[in-house]
Amino acid sequence: MTAILPGPDGQPRCRWCAAAPEFPAYHDHEWGFPVADDRRLFEKLCLESFQSGLSWRTILAKRENFRAAFCNFDFHQIARFDADDVARLLADPGIVRHRGKIEAVINNARRALDLIGETGSIAAFLWSFEPAPADLPPPQSVSTLPASVALSKALKKRGWSFVGPTTIYAFMQAMGLVNDHAEGCIIRDRAAAARRAFEVPG
Repeated sequence: MTAILPGPDGQPRCRWCAAAPEFPAYHDHEWGFPVADDRRLFEKLCLESFQSGLSWRTILAKRENFRAAFCNFDFHQIARFDADDVARLLADPGIVRHRGKIEAVINNARRALDLIGETGSIAAFLWSFEPAPADLPPPQSVSTLPASVALSKALKKRGWSFVGPTTIYAFMQAMGLVNDHAEGCIIRDRAAAARRAFEVPG
C-alpha cells in the first residue's frame, strides 16, 4: 500500500490525511512542525492521552470543546481544579467524558508545574528526548521509538499519567520532534525546513 495519496489540490500527501475532511489542514499546517510553546505542548500531551483507545478524528473534532472546558489548556489554572471541576467535566457532552483521563489532565498540570521548577520549561525537558536522525526508522513504520519509551518512563517517574510510549510517540510525531511525513509527501520538506530553522529549547 502506498504511503501517499493525492490531496485536495492533487499534490501528494501522507495517506492518512485522506481519511477525514478535517485531516488535510491539520496535516499541512500542524502535524510534524516543531513546537516550543509550553501550553501547546501540554495541550497535545493531554489530547493524545484522551485519544487513547479512540480515533484522532474524534479528538480533533472536539478540540475546541476541550480547549473551552480546560481553560485553553492553561496548566496553571488546571492545576487548581478540584472535585467540582471533575464533576463539571464529566457532565460536558462536548468532550470525552472519561474520569481517568480527566483526572490525568489535572494531575499532569500539577506535574507540569513541578517540571518547570525542575528544568525551566516543559519544552526544554521534552525536547531533550528528541531522537537523533540516525536513530529514526522509515516514516510511519513504527508506533514507538526508544526515545518515546525513554520519555514515557521519565514522565511516569515524575508522576505523570496516561503517557505510555505509543501516546508519546504520537505526540513526538505531531509536535515535530520527529519528521514522520512520508517520503514523497509535499509537506515533508516544509516540515524539515521548519525543523532546521527551529531553535531547540534549553
